[in-house]
Amino acid sequence: MGNKFLLECATDSVESALAAAKGGADRLELCANLIIGGTTPTLALYDEVRSHSDIPLFILIRPRFGDFLYTDYEANVICREIEMFQKAGAEGVVIGSLNKDGSLNAEHMKRFIDSAKDMSVTLHRAFDMCADPFETLKQAKELGVNTILTSGQAPSSLEGIDLYEKLIEKANGEISILAGGGIKASTIEKLLKQTSLTAFHMSGKIVVESGMEFRNPAVSMGLPGISEYNIWLTDENNVREARRVLDEAAKK
Repeated sequence: MGNKFLLECATDSVESALAAAKGGADRLELCANLIIGGTTPTLALYDEVRSHSDIPLFILIRPRFGDFLYTDYEANVICREIEMFQKAGAEGVVIGSLNKDGSLNAEHMKRFIDSAKDMSVTLHRAFDMCADPFETLKQAKELGVNTILTSGQAPSSLEGIDLYEKLIEKANGEISILAGGGIKASTIEKLLKQTSLTAFHMSGKIVVESGMEFRNPAVSMGLPGISEYNIWLTDENNVREARRVLDEAAKK
């Protein structure tokens, strides 16, 4: 990365991945089902993206929608998925597990990190659901986590802005704080003015109308309130505008 600022883009399709890469993302968080917060992508999706781009790929490993209180069965699945993507050559994994009291599940995390071997490890937004962010940050450092993705334990990064500087201070350069949650060019501008953040996570998504001409109005395949004729895609221009803001800031 020839820039002091890092831009990561969450994508769940080949089209979105290539758009993010063209827009200037430094790396991708590859997922499935971003509309529900993201789940583990298939190896076939990883292979297809890799066949068209050499951009670094960090893989979200999340077996289901919902909380981060995982059973041992689910932890086993997570470990196997990490191993699968490690063997496939992914550069990083994005993981997390909590205990029912809101503390980090260190036992699960150790297993996940062991499975990751030489891959970079990001603690995902399970961090935003934990009871004590400073204790969790301390544990993450001890475990060897490289990055924490967080909205500052708020619905969006701007709403969580007050926590970022405290986390950066506690991280002491040993772990990267990656800002996520409503990130776009205008958000980055505000965060750069008010924090010392250097890493940003966005989806850059737009809603595209389905190309289906015939539509059966009597049947819905999706969740209530979510149309299967709306497709979320990363917009290259949204990513490019965020990249421009970061490149300009890097010159100052």
